[in-house]
Amino acid sequence: MDQESENYRNLSLVILAGGSGTRLWPESREMRPKQFLKLHGEDTMLQETINRISLKNFNSTIVICNKEHRFFVSDQLKEINKKGKVILEPEGRNTAPAIGLASLIEEKDDPLLLVLSADHYIGDKDIFNKAVLGAIEMAEKGNIVTFGIKPTTANTGYGYIKAGKKTDSGYLIDEFKEKPSKEMAVQFLNSENFFWNSGIFLFKASTYLKELMKFRPDIYDACKASINDDTKDKDFIRLNEKEFLKCPSESLDYAILEHTSKSIVVPLEISWSDLGSWNSLHEISQKDEDGNVIKGDVALNSSSNSFIISNDRLTCTIGIKDTIIISNPDVLLVASKDDVDKVKEVTNFLKKNKRDEWKNHREVHRPWGKFDSIDVGEGFQVKRLTVYPGQKLSVQMHHHRSEHWVVASGNARVHYGDKYIDLKVNEYTYHDKEVVHALENLGDEDLILIEVQIGTYLGEDDIVRFDDKYGRVEN
Repeated sequence: MDQESENYRNLSLVILAGGSGTRLWPESREMRPKQFLKLHGEDTMLQETINRISLKNFNSTIVICNKEHRFFVSDQLKEINKKGKVILEPEGRNTAPAIGLASLIEEKDDPLLLVLSADHYIGDKDIFNKAVLGAIEMAEKGNIVTFGIKPTTANTGYGYIKAGKKTDSGYLIDEFKEKPSKEMAVQFLNSENFFWNSGIFLFKASTYLKELMKFRPDIYDACKASINDDTKDKDFIRLNEKEFLKCPSESLDYAILEHTSKSIVVPLEISWSDLGSWNSLHEISQKDEDGNVIKGDVALNSSSNSFIISNDRLTCTIGIKDTIIISNPDVLLVASKDDVDKVKEVTNFLKKNKRDEWKNHREVHRPWGKFDSIDVGEGFQVKRLTVYPGQKLSVQMHHHRSEHWVVASGNARVHYGDKYIDLKVNEYTYHDKEVVHALENLGDEDLILIEVQIGTYLGEDDIVRFDDKYGRVEN
């Protein structure tokens, strides 16, 4: 490619950010999964994915996520000074429908779409960007290009691509192999024509839609119907939920790539990981002389080859090896590296027993700020609320609880109907159940309150919203 390719304008980034990341629990949870966390480096994984692309002046950025995560996406784009279209899925339906939505949104301009997962690690950014530039011509010809990673280990957790006949800068795809046995993975590692399936794709929007209509018209029709009535909500594109939920859940590989004659694999010799477990995160992280990765307040003694995160207290280890320790305010995970893949069994157990820790962190983020549940008992709950400058909670009421608010830092404005109460540090207010109220931070620093809830039911679903600047009022 010539220098003009570095300013390629007819290309859009499509970032798939809909995963739940349960294998990295308890750091990653359903309401704040791994793609929105700073697990490796100073940026979140979503931000790293976008910043990884050094192509200049590309057309646009599209992020596809669950509707519950829309404010994480919006805030994290702003933090890195990026703008983008955010498509909100009512429920995840895998990669084929998600990419179908992005292709339909971009259908008019028909750009090339570079599809990336928001939760993958790529170490060699320059090599990756050069590979994308080198694949543009093949994608412009109507091919679906996927990037295959040259295996470095006999990994049984990845899918594999078998390359066939050489063509241009890549190879025709002979077949896809699902997660293999250890013996098969060793054979694939020693072969010249097997690659890890990275889930990174490049193709024209029109190419994808033609192949989707050809092989999975049911997915195409559901996606098309769901965006006919799309509504713009600030920076978000909402779907027709009823129509989208009719869509089958299917991966791009199964829906199209295993059937089409247009698929090509481009080999990549780079450091790559889908960060699907604590072991994979340990592998890519900087280690001490004993092979340990530590984050937070940690003291080690005679410990080796372990991964330890301590977010809330001093964590000390003596004589451990090959161990994963994740300490959060509400959860302590201790696991052998050999058994860390059983984390999902733990989250399933919590789900079955109606525990909330599989889903939410103790500190819960909201578009206006965050809250931390400091203490909970029979009939009461104590929270620390942080309201960011210029932000406001919804106008709301509760059927089952009253609330006491004490200002610990900053200045608050409390709304009771047409009445306003301004509070400074060490001042407080109270409202009974079924009293309509709101809270606002008019200052230029964080507002911190201590909230004491008293009532017969203290769940987060006991909120009736009447007005909300973030579009959370249910019709």
